[in-house]
Amino acid sequence: MKFGKVDHPEQVDFTLPQDHPDTTAILKNNKKDQKIQVFVGCAKWNRQDLKGFYPRGTKDELAYYASQFNSIELNATFYRMFGAEQFRTWHDKTPPDFKFFPKITQSISHMRRLSNVEQLTEEYCDNIVQLEDKLGMTFLQLHNNFGYKNFDRLTSFLERFPKAIPLATEVRHPEWFSEHKIANNYFALLEKHGVTNILVDTAGRRDLLHMRLTTPTAFVRYVGANHPDSELKRLDDWVDRLERWVDLGLQNICFFVHQNLEKESPTLSAYFIQRINERLGSTLKPPAIKSGSLN
Repeated sequence: MKFGKVDHPEQVDFTLPQDHPDTTAILKNNKKDQKIQVFVGCAKWNRQDLKGFYPRGTKDELAYYASQFNSIELNATFYRMFGAEQFRTWHDKTPPDFKFFPKITQSISHMRRLSNVEQLTEEYCDNIVQLEDKLGMTFLQLHNNFGYKNFDRLTSFLERFPKAIPLATEVRHPEWFSEHKIANNYFALLEKHGVTNILVDTAGRRDLLHMRLTTPTAFVRYVGANHPDSELKRLDDWVDRLERWVDLGLQNICFFVHQNLEKESPTLSAYFIQRINERLGSTLKPPAIKSGSLN
C-alpha cells in the first residue's frame, strides 16, 4: 500500500490519538456477554508480494495462506469484478472458520463514484455472497478527492446497500475529519445504517486515525512503514487500545496488516497475534515465520 507513505518514517509521531468521545458510548451500548471475535490477516496472498512466506514447492497459495491466517483483506476485488464461480472456488479452498473481507470494486467507488451503480452493486453483492458463511465484511474505500459535496451520493448508496451484508467504509478526503460538523454528519450516517467506520493507521495521513467507532467492530487497516524501530511499539499500542475497547464492549476486531514492501506483513501479523492472544485470551494460531524475521 503506497497510500500514506513517507520518506522518513522515523520522524513521524505514531502515538495513537485519544478515543473520540462517542466511541465509548457506542461500545457501552453493546452487549458484553458475547465472545470477542478476532480476525487478523494480510491484504493479499500473492507469492511475489509475500516473498519468503511460502514454503518452497507451495502449489496453492490461498490454501497455504488460509492454513496460517483466519482472514484476508481481499484487495483483489477492488481491481476487477470476479464472478460467482470464483468466489465459490475461494470458499471451497479455505477452512470452515476462515473469513474474507473483500473491497468493493473500483468501478463502483472510483470510476462511477457511487453514481448510477445500482446494477453494478447488485452484481457485486450477488457474487460475494457465494462466500456464504466465510464472508466477514465487505468494505467501501472512496477516492482521495471524494469530498463532502458527495454526501448525498454516499447516503443514497448506504440506503440501498443490502442490510444482510456487513459493510465498512473508508473516506480519505481531509475535510471528512477536519471539519467538526461534517465529521458528525458522516458518523451519524454510518451509525444510522449500521456501517463500520474504518480506522487507517498510516504514516503520512494521521488524520485518518480518528478513533471513532460507529459499530462495536474495530476494522483497522494498519500500514507499516518498513521501519523496524517503530513497528513493534505501534503494534503494542494497538493491543493496549483494543484491550480497553473490549473491556468497554467491543465485539469484533478485524486487523489487517499492510506494508509498502509486503514481505514483512506476515511477520508483523504474527507478532500482533501473539500479543493479542496474551492480552485477550484469544487462541489464534500465529503464522509460521522463517527465522531471521523481525521479532
